[in-house]
Amino acid sequence: MTDRGAKHAIGERLQAALRQAAALRLDAQRDPARQQAWFAFRAWQSRRLARTHADLLASERHGPAAAFFLADLYGPKELSKRDAEIARIVPIMVRMLPPAALETLADAVEMDALSESLDAAMVESLGGRISGLTDETYAEAWRAVGRREDRERQIALTRHLGEALDRLTRQPLIRGALRVMRGPAHLAGFGELQDFLERGFDAFRHMRGAEEFLDRIVGREREFMEAMFAARPVPAAPA
Repeated sequence: MTDRGAKHAIGERLQAALRQAAALRLDAQRDPARQQAWFAFRAWQSRRLARTHADLLASERHGPAAAFFLADLYGPKELSKRDAEIARIVPIMVRMLPPAALETLADAVEMDALSESLDAAMVESLGGRISGLTDETYAEAWRAVGRREDRERQIALTRHLGEALDRLTRQPLIRGALRVMRGPAHLAGFGELQDFLERGFDAFRHMRGAEEFLDRIVGREREFMEAMFAARPVPAAPA
């Protein structure tokens, strides 16, 4: 496939993931009670991740990347504005960005859409139990929802996205390009997208190598998943 063809294919994947994520968010916004439950669930899940990866968050080396994953990819944030920004600028990005950078953004949006879908299923399964959510009821809901392959895909995307960000940090021209784009992006109304890209890039550049970080994140989440689906006690957070 030519470079142009590859970029076109990635652009279509990006647009499909954006449409899916936007539709799921719009569906939740139509019902205030459901949206409140979604935010409560995401907040609890973010706290669970913070417990599971407390040592990474506290690490001088790994802390920024851990915070980026928890806040920007899994946190209870309203992302409709960022979705709209990406949708407006996709044709420009397909023309201007190298395939590696475009695919990294597509991975992030696909992971977001998958997370939205899984979270919506979990909120539906939990019902009124969200207010008193525990690791045990969380695991019970996962078993009720099923979709193990989707959870495995979510974890795989976490690694793939992290590896892609790590590779981008080894390209010195990328950071300069992001810095040059900052002012024009904000003036053009793409500020949230610009800030998201910069936070991810800077967090991974700070680590100077993401393999250890990703091994820990992915290994623990797979262990947690295996325990949940096998109805075993979930692993304790590292000391």
